[in-house]
Amino acid sequence: MDGLAEAGEKRIAWAGRSMPVLSAIGVRFAGERPLEGLKIAACLHVTAETAVLMGALKAGGAEIALAASNPLSTQDDVAAALGTYGIAVHARAGVDRATYYRHIHQALDVGPDLVLDDGCDLVNILHTERTDLLDHVSGGCEETTTGIIRLRQMTAEGALRFPVVAVNDTRTKRMFDNRYGTGQSTLDGVMRATNLMLAGRTVVVAGFGYCGRGVAERAKGLGARVIVTEIDPVKALDATLQGYEVRPMDEAALTGDLFITVTGNRDVIRGEHLVLMKDGAILANAGHFDVEIDVRALDDLAVEVHRGVRPNTDEYVLADGRRLLLLAEGRLVNLTAAEGHPAAVMDMSFSAQALAVAWLAGERSRLLPGVYDVPEEIDVEVARLKLAATGISIDLLTDEQEEYLHSWRVGS
Repeated sequence: MDGLAEAGEKRIAWAGRSMPVLSAIGVRFAGERPLEGLKIAACLHVTAETAVLMGALKAGGAEIALAASNPLSTQDDVAAALGTYGIAVHARAGVDRATYYRHIHQALDVGPDLVLDDGCDLVNILHTERTDLLDHVSGGCEETTTGIIRLRQMTAEGALRFPVVAVNDTRTKRMFDNRYGTGQSTLDGVMRATNLMLAGRTVVVAGFGYCGRGVAERAKGLGARVIVTEIDPVKALDATLQGYEVRPMDEAALTGDLFITVTGNRDVIRGEHLVLMKDGAILANAGHFDVEIDVRALDDLAVEVHRGVRPNTDEYVLADGRRLLLLAEGRLVNLTAAEGHPAAVMDMSFSAQALAVAWLAGERSRLLPGVYDVPEEIDVEVARLKLAATGISIDLLTDEQEEYLHSWRVGS
């Protein structure tokens, strides 16, 4: 084994120590072989945690081809190690956009029965450029909020040709991966890129879904003053009642030291906001695609650009001398400037993913095209297994309590 693959194997083993649930599922899959004879094309972040998932699916009998869902998040040592496991990996860190899409096409060349996606790029290519493969694909899973948004739009337009399980929408994914994972890993990425002290700073969080809530909570816990921007009145009210300031972006732009976008939409920070920001303001994105910060507008406003003033940090100098700092080229800061979510969090997300793939393999012939929720029993099983792995016990309903919950009669 070469040095790169050996380093990747050590990284995967380290992640695996914090992923007991997925490791146990891999052992179960090796005995049950629920994916025997199936080919899977996956477009996911090529990280150590993803490698543990790939190992579980391979143990279940699948032949796997993997491409990256972000060219800046790929861990080359992990990619090299996966190649020695018999998994075809088409990914390399830092590739250009054309190579990124070529890698997705190469993963699809396996002729998949099932697909795994993170952001819907692979599914999009299937429906636009590789329609020759569609008749053979019988189902898929989607990992992230942005991808689910795109898939639901495809379904509404009658364009989606096979069933897709919305792994992102499980309670364990939203509550733990999106909230705690994104909150910690985003600030980890910001601090690795800048060495910024958050205490006393003003952090503007754009979007107060589960991911934005997690970022706001972690920033507040580190002593920052947090301002939330939102378009949803219910979420804005929620942020207000949790003690955060809620303002429109054109007001928040005047006072923010650090801006973090977590919305799943485009042009959240635009040129009209950039011209209002103070000298030294830092811009970071934790949404899936690099469209939430209008980097093109930032380029147009700058008279000088200094690349790499710190790792994953570029400095844009405006005509009046103010400097704005863009992290990770506007891409996912937690997976570009850091290592993504902690393995303990991904243990739950990828366990749900693995069990959903096995469920889909058995049910795909009975499902119509569309977006499907992960069966509740899978979500509950993942949570129960995680509790058991951490040595935590919970109460069980008595027979009388169970009967009471299922009775409508007065006095029952």
